[in-house]
Amino acid sequence: MQVPEADRAKKVKSILVTLPKPENEKSPYFALAQKYNLKLDFRAFIHVEGVSGRDVRKEQRINLADFTAVIFTSRNAADHFFRVCEEMRYEVPADLKYFCLSETIALYLQKYIQYRKRKIFFGKQTAQDLSDILKKHAKEKFLYPCSDVANEETYNWLQDNGYNVTPAVLFRTVVSDLSDLKDVFYDIIVFFSPSSVQSLFENFPDFKQNDTRLAAFGPTTHQAVLDRGLLLDIAAPTPEAPSMTMAVEQYIKLSNK
Repeated sequence: MQVPEADRAKKVKSILVTLPKPENEKSPYFALAQKYNLKLDFRAFIHVEGVSGRDVRKEQRINLADFTAVIFTSRNAADHFFRVCEEMRYEVPADLKYFCLSETIALYLQKYIQYRKRKIFFGKQTAQDLSDILKKHAKEKFLYPCSDVANEETYNWLQDNGYNVTPAVLFRTVVSDLSDLKDVFYDIIVFFSPSSVQSLFENFPDFKQNDTRLAAFGPTTHQAVLDRGLLLDIAAPTPEAPSMTMAVEQYIKLSNK
């Protein structure tokens, strides 16, 4: 990527968010760009590819009928679980129990099942939020759909608390081709996962930060930026800025005075 001479004091005029472009215009990033007259682009630095049902069955030796409950940590996990069920021609039983890390994920299940007729439980954001409910269902055999770079915190917590949980890698995180960004410069690049930071360097091994400001969401993403010897200018969440857009706006207010 193009990097001009270092000048970290210059005003922010452009932002690259390393996520797919939102499907609607209600994203707070659009409001942020309009408020400060910014050039705003979205670009997925990583994408997911599904693991075939055949590989799940033969290589991972997963028999879906063995499980009485499933734990969803993301909408991706739900999408690929039901895709694999379809590929395997497995009819999901009506009494299967669903445990979701958030209400957003739980409501998303309406895409695949009759929500009110199923046993669906959800927390606020983590497995610990579900601990009281999980204790009441401790004898279930849990399937844990995940990616090949899954956050191990939830899975480890379930294991440490004695739950019978089996991980199933149903999708893989793949680095996107970003070659068309070679000669493009942004004042701020916003990262949401260590894999996105990895993608930057796989696409541009000689990347130098210079006056590009870097924003990162979540402690593991913060660390991925720092591990590359880069300066982390904008970190979220914080008590003052619980969202990434709030953190970016606070930075812009200072830099664009």
